[in-house]
Amino acid sequence: MDDRTCRITPIFLFSLPRSGSTLTQRILATHAEIETVSEPWILLPFLYTRRRDGVYAEYGHRVAYEAIEDFCEGLPGGDEQYLAEIREFTLRLYEWRSHANARYFLDKTPRYHLISAEIMRMFSDARFIFLWRNPLAIVASIIETWGKGRWNLFEFEIDMFEGLERLVTAYLESPDRAYSVRYEDLTAGGAEAWQKLFEQLGLRFDEAQMARFDGVSLPGRMGDQTGRKAYDALSQEPLDKWKNVLASPLRKLWCRRYLRWIGEDRLRVMGYESAALLRELDSIPARPGTVISDVVWMLLGRGGRLLEPWIIRDKLARLRRRKRLQTHS
Repeated sequence: MDDRTCRITPIFLFSLPRSGSTLTQRILATHAEIETVSEPWILLPFLYTRRRDGVYAEYGHRVAYEAIEDFCEGLPGGDEQYLAEIREFTLRLYEWRSHANARYFLDKTPRYHLISAEIMRMFSDARFIFLWRNPLAIVASIIETWGKGRWNLFEFEIDMFEGLERLVTAYLESPDRAYSVRYEDLTAGGAEAWQKLFEQLGLRFDEAQMARFDGVSLPGRMGDQTGRKAYDALSQEPLDKWKNVLASPLRKLWCRRYLRWIGEDRLRVMGYESAALLRELDSIPARPGTVISDVVWMLLGRGGRLLEPWIIRDKLARLRRRKRLQTHS
């Protein structure tokens, strides 16, 4: 490997899952100067070395956190120098993953919402896109796409609550450095919202790009395959599909409580009005067909969050392979 001077500027696309980020990524990727892959995820483990909580590992994460903290105290620039080295390392990886004519590398990793503020502080020259979507539509899409219609939000509460809170906080810390856009505006049918987005990135927009995104291939196993299979052109169909999914009285009740938790202030930052969303939710005719199933899965989900049976499953698998069991800390 040589020592090329990094010429790549990162673009970070921040959003909650099921917000249309893959669609946005694919249309941006039609530009010749933008390189991207499905989802890199590379910054999460590195930035979590500076977080005491949130990781359980065989090596003992909390001990590692304290050891790295001690190590950073001995660096000339302290913790900031450690993070600066992670930044340079990441930029070099983006460089090596980009084609010769690329000016930008688009990193779309859904759970970057957990570290969005840190990323914005580390990458002073990067471009940042905050993509919002009606939170009720996100809820419905998670249930329909990943739950096959059954209640499964307990698996994604880290996104729905912690992720949303951190995204709004990160945006409010540096609104002048970020571009905020709603999924509903991008899929409204015209090119105006897309043109504004490309202009914010300093890139020329060609309306023909909106017809070419179906041919974009994103290397990697991550990313949304559902939307790509269902839609080969921009469509407004997904905008109202959420109403059918959330027609259950129990689901409507959960969504009312969720909207109250988000609150008017955060919804306003995202570009939505609490009263309008509540009116739409209340207007859905109630259909009790999924109530019993929802109750069962909600209870199972509560137990799952407490006991985390997948950890027990992995330990049992180690026993079957005659491996020693390890504690995680």
